[in-house]
Amino acid sequence: MSTPPTADNILQSPILIMAKRAALMRAQGRDVIDLTLGEPDFNAPPHVLEAAHAALSGRLTYSPSNGIEPLRHAIRMRMKDIRNLDYADGQVTVGCGAKQIIYNAFQATLKSGDEVIVPAPYWASYPAMIKMCGARPLIVSTTREEGFRLTAEHLEAALRLAKSPKWVVLNAPGNPSGSLYSRKQLLAIAEVLRRYPGVMVLSDDIYSEIRYTNDPYQTLAAVAPDLRDRILIVDGVSKVYAMTGWRVGWGCGPTPLITAISSVQSQNCTQTSTLSQLAAVAALNGSQALVKERNAIYRQRRDSALSVLGACEAIDVACPEGAFYLLPRIRTIKDDQAFALILLEAGVATVPGSAFGIPGHLRLSFATDESILIAGCERLVQKIKASV
Repeated sequence: MSTPPTADNILQSPILIMAKRAALMRAQGRDVIDLTLGEPDFNAPPHVLEAAHAALSGRLTYSPSNGIEPLRHAIRMRMKDIRNLDYADGQVTVGCGAKQIIYNAFQATLKSGDEVIVPAPYWASYPAMIKMCGARPLIVSTTREEGFRLTAEHLEAALRLAKSPKWVVLNAPGNPSGSLYSRKQLLAIAEVLRRYPGVMVLSDDIYSEIRYTNDPYQTLAAVAPDLRDRILIVDGVSKVYAMTGWRVGWGCGPTPLITAISSVQSQNCTQTSTLSQLAAVAALNGSQALVKERNAIYRQRRDSALSVLGACEAIDVACPEGAFYLLPRIRTIKDDQAFALILLEAGVATVPGSAFGIPGHLRLSFATDESILIAGCERLVQKIKASV
């Protein structure tokens, strides 16, 4: 049985730890290229900034815990436009970023002894949040040959072993893998889930609009509509609109779950910023041209970094289909955490793959200037060659 951890044993985010170390070294005058954070180096779109500036002339009061009505409406319309999914107003809730929506969902549904199936590699915060809610993450390893995706066979095996499974996490494009699921793959997963009616699905779609393929985006709720009353789709403005600091995310799902998430929200921080919500309305309702333009820039950065890393025989790296991370495997190292610290001293900050449940790898963010990214990758390659 699991119990909620106390404040002194809650692990800090390993991503933020490495980012803080890099920032401290830079503050000391060290030359460090930071490839740790998944934070776009762009600003929010101009029309978003204009809307926020205009909102400052009004009175910014408390909003409902589930978000202001114009934002909930904009979310519903966006879900219909890009995913062909219809949600009622009571099936949408807004929080302080997608991260808080996920935590609130776990807090509202998990109890001691429950289990959450998490495919690895995973976003580093999933296991920590699950443990904070008194539950236990069941990590299911995936491979590059499987595209770092949860397969129906692996899901079936995990569910058979689980004693009290409550959630399955699906994240696509994945952080840190950048992998997408095809319709066929999701249909196979759906077939397994139909045999376990008590299990819900967290569909973390925060990178859904940062993709480098022309294929339509596939999400489980659209592929398997009969499972929609068990699926929570999570999204937000942080990544696609470069609005990380505005802290606006949302969840779309069955009414009872959304109501429970909103109730948790009402007790922990009441609401996310009203100003930020008004800016998010402008982001969703305004021109989406910048999204395509920036995706093209990300693609160019990805390809440039892959060219540098791919020239080193000690590095094995897949080409991500979305998001803005590379996940190279370093064949010549035994301890990715130790090597990440060595790299930091050499002037390039990365996150060890162990933080994402995939030892022997490093995560590099290419949400940064292309010349800086290339220089960072070159330092990485040079250090690997020097250590052989």
